[in-house]
Amino acid sequence: MTDPERLSVTIVDGYVDEPAHFGVPPYVSTYPRYTAGALVDAGVPRERITYHTIDGLRDEPDRWRDVDEADLMIYLGGMTVPGKYVGGTPAEPDEVRKLAWTANGTSLMGGPVKFGVGDENAGATETERQDLDFDFVAKGDVEAAVHDLVESGLEGFNNRMRDVDEVSRWAREGAFIVEQHPNHPDYLIAELETSRGCAYRCSFCTEPLYGNPEFRPAPTVVGEVDALSDHGVRHFRLGRQADILAYGGDGEAPNPDALRQLYSGIREVAPDLETLHLDNMNPITIVEWPEKSREGIRIIAEHNTPGDTAAFGLESADPVVQEENNLNVTAEECFEAVKIVNEEAGWRPGEDPGDGPTFGDDAPRRLPKLLPGINLLHGLKGEREETYERNMDFLQRVYDEGYMLRRVNIRQVMSFDGTDMSDTGAEIAKEHKKLFKSYKSRVREEIDNPMLERVAPPGTVLPDVHLEYHQDGKTFGRQLGTYPLLVGIPGERELGRTIDVAVVDHGYRSVTGVPYPLDINAASMDELTAIPGVGDRTAGDIVVNRPYDLEDGDADADADAASALGIDTETEAGVDLSRFVTARAGEWAD
Repeated sequence: MTDPERLSVTIVDGYVDEPAHFGVPPYVSTYPRYTAGALVDAGVPRERITYHTIDGLRDEPDRWRDVDEADLMIYLGGMTVPGKYVGGTPAEPDEVRKLAWTANGTSLMGGPVKFGVGDENAGATETERQDLDFDFVAKGDVEAAVHDLVESGLEGFNNRMRDVDEVSRWAREGAFIVEQHPNHPDYLIAELETSRGCAYRCSFCTEPLYGNPEFRPAPTVVGEVDALSDHGVRHFRLGRQADILAYGGDGEAPNPDALRQLYSGIREVAPDLETLHLDNMNPITIVEWPEKSREGIRIIAEHNTPGDTAAFGLESADPVVQEENNLNVTAEECFEAVKIVNEEAGWRPGEDPGDGPTFGDDAPRRLPKLLPGINLLHGLKGEREETYERNMDFLQRVYDEGYMLRRVNIRQVMSFDGTDMSDTGAEIAKEHKKLFKSYKSRVREEIDNPMLERVAPPGTVLPDVHLEYHQDGKTFGRQLGTYPLLVGIPGERELGRTIDVAVVDHGYRSVTGVPYPLDINAASMDELTAIPGVGDRTAGDIVVNRPYDLEDGDADADADAASALGIDTETEAGVDLSRFVTARAGEWAD
């Protein structure tokens, strides 16, 4: 019998991406936190629990010693939706096998990996259940398996699901593990679970495999935020649920009172939080219960931080595909939901709530509080060439009628046992690969680019952009939050820092920005010419005529700085330079 107090445990986070759960850095999923809490609850001391991400093992090979020497090695991972990632690279199957081979103690694998493993983490793939050479695979909840395995002296466990009382206790007790995450404390966002399971049964989705929705009471989620705050976390996302509007209700209808208790409670225990975002919102809920949904959306927009995104699972605007895959919302219904979210939450800080959607020259230069994001999935049963045109028509209508989408997520299906798509597999997705590629380019050019200009026009300020990597003479970074904009900044700046940025140009899925406010006494030529309407000649004149001296505390300092350039404050491109520049006196400026 292994004494839990003498047990050494290593947790390896291979990252997760599920329809209603995300854990690729800078996100940390619930799995390692709950698992750590279950270990503590079973009697393992905190100081005997070690946590590594798969990237941490790649970057520092010496850390593999913890995998080798642990009495119990736990791997957490699994991708049930395909994606592209900037902050980390999910573990591939061969790496997971290496973990099992390296571990000399007992090895346990869990998380969404239980649903199946493909040859790679990509769309248009089929999967199968594998043990990847681990001693144990948790076919129920991995945190419950860990708890029971430790209590059994590492002899075994029954595959079971944890209950609400257990997860609420383990969530608080496991919060400490975030301090071992490589991104802690400044560049880490904690995924929070309000519920799991789904009332609907779309053909491709693994979320219904968790059963009908089961909600955590608001005080338990608030208590988890309180504990995470005590361990330095300032960024949170309510992402672990199929539909945030259904929180605290019967699984389908909105419950605004429960949302108010949840959001206001989080704000009370974490008054200094820097990010409060969400992920999934079911458009059919908005259409079926419009007034309650409007109230719930207003509550969210009152308490969240700007730039929030509600992912809408339209999946397809083609009625044939909708019917054959049990999709629960039509294109017309989804359009109505887009309209309602824009009206109730498409306003920007500095405006009155309910003014949305706002964009154009008179709109404040901050991101809207909450916008919908559209998920489109290809390779589903019944897909045809017309499907792609119907999707394009839907997106174009949203734009033409003056509404905003934060992003359009286009992907190809992954097939998992236990879902209706397992019979079809990835055959349709593979057959339509060429069509999918050209259609995706059309969406990026015809929809994403003009929509991004509407959501974040030139001069929009993005606070606290974390600088992540260099490429092609630029520095790239993102804010923390749901689907944050990728920002390219001229020049190679020190990585790991956080700066405020003003948007100056737009790509398909990213923007170009300059530091805000841009000091014309120190700005580079590349930074100056990035501003709309400032060409090489004007930028050269600015540099030659430096320094510019403005009195401290001048309320019109930015406008004066623009005038000091010797050009109109409004450029030929129609952009007001006072949105970008200031002038700070240096030692060489009298």
